[in-house]
Formats: sequence, structure tokens, C-alpha cells
Amino acid sequence: MRIVTPFLLSTVLATASAHAAPPTAPADARPALLQALDGDWIMTGDVMGKPVRYTMAATPTLNATFTEMHMKDVQVPAKYEARVFIGYDQGSQSVIAHWMDIFGAKGSIPHATGKITGSTIEFIFPYASAPFRDTLSYHAETASWTFEIESAKPDGTWKHFARYDIRRPQ
Repeated sequence: MRIVTPFLLSTVLATASAHAAPPTAPADARPALLQALDGDWIMTGDVMGKPVRYTMAATPTLNATFTEMHMKDVQVPAKYEARVFIGYDQGSQSVIAHWMDIFGAKGSIPHATGKITGSTIEFIFPYASAPFRDTLSYHAETASWTFEIESAKPDGTWKHFARYDIRRPQ
């Protein structure tokens, strides 16, 4: 009986687990504006006055607590690639972003903080050399985005670094 009982018990447990309901995915807790960024996009614009074109895929990640933007230059081989993780903290109602790119780990420090206001997501990376301000603006009428990156000047004003128009591929 001792040999049969463990076998019987394991069979019953295996059958029960096979019929158990699958785990449900957590609800997407990201604000609607971050969810509107999901999908495949083409980014065209400039970086420091030089024209660029990237593909960008934005997806919910890490139990939909972040939006991951994967940007990659369309040139072969690509001259630039980045992954940006944008999360929203409900308690403080703030945006937290982590930027990682081909320039390595040191450039991914520090993280950015910011806010969502209307159809705009803004966050600032407090780099030691000069803070950078990133502004993503959604245009509902065209279902498109603009993405502007500026660096702080010593006098406290902002200087153009990069600007992109973000549209769905045609």
C-alpha cells in the first residue's frame, strides 16, 4: 500500500493541477497616456542638428509596471540603440525613467523623475554634467507623438539636443 499511495496521490495532484484555472495576468496599472505609446513606431528627427531615423517598439513590461521603449537606428549596422523604461508611481503621482543605451552602464545613472500633465510626459535626468529634460507629447488628433530632448545651460535655460516625430509605420 505504501508504494501505491504515493503514486495515487501524485496522480490525483497532477490531474487536479491540470484542470486548475490558469493564473490571470495582472491588470495594466499604467496611466492611459503611457498605454497609448504601446506599439510599433517610426521616429524621424534630429540629434544635435543631424537627421536621424529610428524604429521604436513600446510595450508594457515587468507586469505592466513599466513601458519599455526600444529605439534603434535604421542604418545597418545601427549607429544607436537604446531602451528606456518609463514607470508611474501612483503614490507620488510621478514618472520614473531609466535610460540605457550603447554608451554603457555609466550613462544609465541617474534615473529620471517627472510627471504626466494632460497629454504630456516630462522627466528630467539630473546628470552631473548638465540635466536633460525629456518631453513626450501625444497628439490625439493624429495619434502621433513628439519627443523633445533638451540639455540645461549654465544660466538655467534649456538648449535643443534632439527632437523626433513619432508615427505609426505606413
